[in-house]
Order: sequence, then C-alpha cells, then structure tokens
Amino acid sequence: QVQLVESGGGLVQPGGSLRLSCAASGFTFSSYAMSWYRQAPGKGRELVARITNTGGSTSHVDSVKGRFTISRDNAKNTVYLQMNRLKPEDTAVYYCCKGRLPGWSSGDYWGQGTQVTVSS
Repeated sequence: QVQLVESGGGLVQPGGSLRLSCAASGFTFSSYAMSWYRQAPGKGRELVARITNTGGSTSHVDSVKGRFTISRDNAKNTVYLQMNRLKPEDTAVYYCCKGRLPGWSSGDYWGQGTQVTVSS
C-alpha cells in the first residue's frame, strides 16, 4: 500500500532553515508528481510546492519563492523541501502528497504531516 512518511520538522528561530523529507513506498515513485502542502492553525490546506515525476519542472507558491526549494531523488524514493529564511507565518503542519499523474494533478495520497514551528 502507498505510504508517505514525512520527517525533518521542528522548532526553528526566524531566519533559520529546515529540510523536510518524505519517504515514499508502495508505488512506482518515479512515475508520479509529488507535492508539499501546509496547514496553519485555523486555516485551510495550502499548496506550497510541487515537482514533476522526473524533477524537470517545479512550482512554488509566491509566498515561498526564493526561500523554499522542492527536489526529489528517485533512486531513494524521497522528495524534499528545503526551507530557508523561515518566517513565523511559515508555521504549519507540512504534508507530503502523491500526485495522480507524472505531471501536475490533484493528489490521491497524503502523509501524516510534520510540524514546523518558527518562533523566537
């Protein structure tokens, strides 16, 4: 069965960095786009970044452009989110999501999430 396991979250000061990882299993990882979403307290789930199956194309929401970078290693079945220059408004639970297609598409499986808290 499809499993997505996020790791790397934690408490960081404003301006700091974290790298989130999502280890995938139960499907042919290299055949599907992957995404990172986040959900802050009292808010809806927001698409943060996405990457096509080969990693040849990426997209980031405007609020994180220039600070966050999505990448993947198909040999390790893992997708990453490098987060730099973190801000308090980045505080949220971050979720890894499997796409339905190699390119952009809605997601069909989600991980359990990892908490990111940006605070001094």
